Amino acid sequence: MTPKVISIVLGGGRGTRLAPLTDKRSKPAVPIAGKYRLVDIPISNCLNSGYNRIFVLTQYNSASLNTHIKNTYNFSVFSKGFVDIIAAEQTMEGDKWFQGTADAVRHSLRYMANHEYDFILILSGDQLYQIDFQEMIEYHIGKKAEITIATIPVNAKDATSFGILKSDEEGNILSFTEKPKTELLVDWNSEVSDEMKAAGREYLASMGIYVFSKGVLNDLLTMNPGLDFGKELIPDAIKDGQKVVSYQYDGYWTDIGNIDSFFEANIGLTDEIPAFNLFDNQSIFTRPRMLPPSKMASTTLNNAIVADGCIIAAAQIERSVIGVRSRIGKGTVIKNTYMMGSDFYQNLEELEDAKRNNKPIVGVGENCYIDTAILDKSCSIGNNVQIRGGRHLPDGEFDTYMVKDGIIVIKKRANLPDGTIIGE
Repeated sequence: MTPKVISIVLGGGRGTRLAPLTDKRSKPAVPIAGKYRLVDIPISNCLNSGYNRIFVLTQYNSASLNTHIKNTYNFSVFSKGFVDIIAAEQTMEGDKWFQGTADAVRHSLRYMANHEYDFILILSGDQLYQIDFQEMIEYHIGKKAEITIATIPVNAKDATSFGILKSDEEGNILSFTEKPKTELLVDWNSEVSDEMKAAGREYLASMGIYVFSKGVLNDLLTMNPGLDFGKELIPDAIKDGQKVVSYQYDGYWTDIGNIDSFFEANIGLTDEIPAFNLFDNQSIFTRPRMLPPSKMASTTLNNAIVADGCIIAAAQIERSVIGVRSRIGKGTVIKNTYMMGSDFYQNLEELEDAKRNNKPIVGVGENCYIDTAILDKSCSIGNNVQIRGGRHLPDGEFDTYMVKDGIIVIKKRANLPDGTIIGE
């Protein structure tokens, strides 16, 4: 019998480390790869795995996320599939917002009471990966596990940033430690493949992807008042002797935790053979936009991704991702940059009015030079503007932009007049 699965995608907290991209939107709503949102990744993994009953739990800055999900994931009236939003709310049982991952699921279980299911699949809304969850569920069943945690081998340097799990040869998880110091890692290596061992990746990091058997999750959330799966409920379940197993994944996976990881994930898509491959049979689903093809004139493209509906006259675009409806003027050079694009087009009258009044149009003007930057949605960047990121730049926040880890992030709908220079 085919196992019945319900998936829960966690909408995330405030996402302060990804600011300013999360100033007015939640982390899962942040645009990625020029045309998608981060939340499309876990939802697409579920749909590609054959699991089409999905709840998305939302809280902070959730308006754009809710709109995106509502406009994107609509199933046939003859299908039992759904992608439903569960927002934090005040009830007779409590008036607080979600206090953690486990708390969010605990408050949402009542919405699942009318659905038949054998297993709950819990996912983060801000990670980049491709996994066949059917294989993970089958592994869970084969191991007769109560809880299965997706893990990825990491090296000693990266291990200090994750929850690290210790497993035996059978994959049973014996213990858990949260972000251990380097000197404490001596006894925390686990059985991994020879390839991973040769690369020094002997420590199993939790990916924040969990499978729970139905009754186990209900009992755990009822009996354990903990607020977070990774910090409280999972370690307590291991200590209590529940059968918790590791499902090792050795493909590409990254947690979009900060500006640097977000930037690298997007720019990495332009590699000749990207670690996260958009160009295979595992579709990434998103909102269908009826946009025209992109139009380019006298532009040299080198390792570039250009989304639909762009009008480009730039001199050169290199190792960059150009999002939907982007407009780029003549003579402009863009390198190592993620330009998210625009939510709208300006009509001819608006373009003429901007020209008469010496105002930048939405997009990038003429003869600009942009390197190592993120341009958020619907920015207006004038002519002869220079934006030069680099590790030599100190972190800082300003009216129209922020510098983090050497990356210059132009804020959403920012307006940079002609001749602006950032990061000399």
